[in-house]
Amino acid sequence: MAINVKTPRDSFGSRLGVIAAAAGSAIGLGNIWRFPYVAGENGGGAFLMVYIGFIILIGVPVMISEFVIGRSAQRNPVGAFNSLAPKTLWPLTGFLGIIAAFSILAFYTTVSGWTLEYLYLAITDSFKTKTAENLAMSFESFRTSGLRPLIWQNIFMFLTAFIVYRGIRNGIEKYSKILMPLLLLIIIILGIRSITLPGAGEGLLFLFKPDFSKITGAVVLEALGQSFFSLSIGMGTLITYGSYIGKNVKLGNTALSVSAADTLIAILAGVAIFPAVFAFGIAPESGTGLVFIALPLIFEQMTGGYFFALIFFLLLSIAALTSTISVLEVVTAYLSEELSLGRKKATLLAASSIAVLGVACTMSQGPWSGISVGDKNLFDLLEMISANIILPLGGLLIVIFVGWHLSKEKVFAEISNQGNLKAGFRYLYLFIVKFLAPVAIAFVFMHGLGLFRFFGSGD
Repeated sequence: MAINVKTPRDSFGSRLGVIAAAAGSAIGLGNIWRFPYVAGENGGGAFLMVYIGFIILIGVPVMISEFVIGRSAQRNPVGAFNSLAPKTLWPLTGFLGIIAAFSILAFYTTVSGWTLEYLYLAITDSFKTKTAENLAMSFESFRTSGLRPLIWQNIFMFLTAFIVYRGIRNGIEKYSKILMPLLLLIIIILGIRSITLPGAGEGLLFLFKPDFSKITGAVVLEALGQSFFSLSIGMGTLITYGSYIGKNVKLGNTALSVSAADTLIAILAGVAIFPAVFAFGIAPESGTGLVFIALPLIFEQMTGGYFFALIFFLLLSIAALTSTISVLEVVTAYLSEELSLGRKKATLLAASSIAVLGVACTMSQGPWSGISVGDKNLFDLLEMISANIILPLGGLLIVIFVGWHLSKEKVFAEISNQGNLKAGFRYLYLFIVKFLAPVAIAFVFMHGLGLFRFFGSGD
């Protein structure tokens, strides 16, 4: 399968490879690092219920829509909109995805670098005899130190660029098919051990017993933003990956499989973390460092804890890597196809330019923390803007494009694999992307911009 560029286009080799790679993009720090602390800051069970609702009603249809755009055009996000809607403003939606990928990867590699630091600490058995207070102080000291986080971040960016350079089938797909099942296994083992800790029941109640009084406008906004962030929606990743999907792959089943795997990992991460949080008296709203404080405490209580700490932080680093390569692939594919650069040059240009902004994000956690916009440093600002503004806006434009601009025949052709599948869900799907998804996303998006408040919240 080729497009009108200098070199043939790489693609996934199997349906399993598609699911593994797309799930690898979705399953990463968004689930294991970001979900627990965002849930902790937004009421636990109440947040989880709203989050799952958004995954089902909004996330899956938007994911299918991105796959439809990508596979139909077989181009990067900008090229796809140029191909499907030439001489219109729709390609700006593709550019929004490029901006999102660029911004997210800048701060995401900062956190990914933290996983390498903790892998090193696990190897050297540095968690031994540490209390929750010791771990919290150690994390804060490391995060704000400047040099060490900077070194790890650049190592991580190098690893990301190396795999993207290797291509789709021999790089992204090959490693995703091996590493994601291992991550699932380790998360399950950690969850089982966590719920056996004294006082763990409080953590499970916090996660699974919703207090609906906690549902405010801010909680709804965070849940929608987290669903988009976790599923890699709105940043062009799934359009790009969709362009590598074969015409015989079922897009609906793939989206459901990826979303189910993504949600399962997020919930299992919560099961692994919140019981330990309550068992050791850590505040569930501890913020970005939650996973780097609670999990080492679990390891110290486990038989073979050194081994599990080592394996977990190795796999956490790998999970982060499967996500960063998918985001870098968005920018690389754009530079390669739209500027006619070779893959090597496109990868180096994308990685080096993002790394410059990434350095500023890392330094904003420590030496440059005094430079801020309002009360947010660069790291927090990019995270907030990407999760709560750019990704929902990108998702909104994508469903409007698929629901109202593309012809019903073209959409149904992609969903049904050119009429070879029944695709009985197609009318429900089209209703959601035409009416339900745009209204829901726009409603919450405008709340995030402060244009109005709902649920009577004053947040």
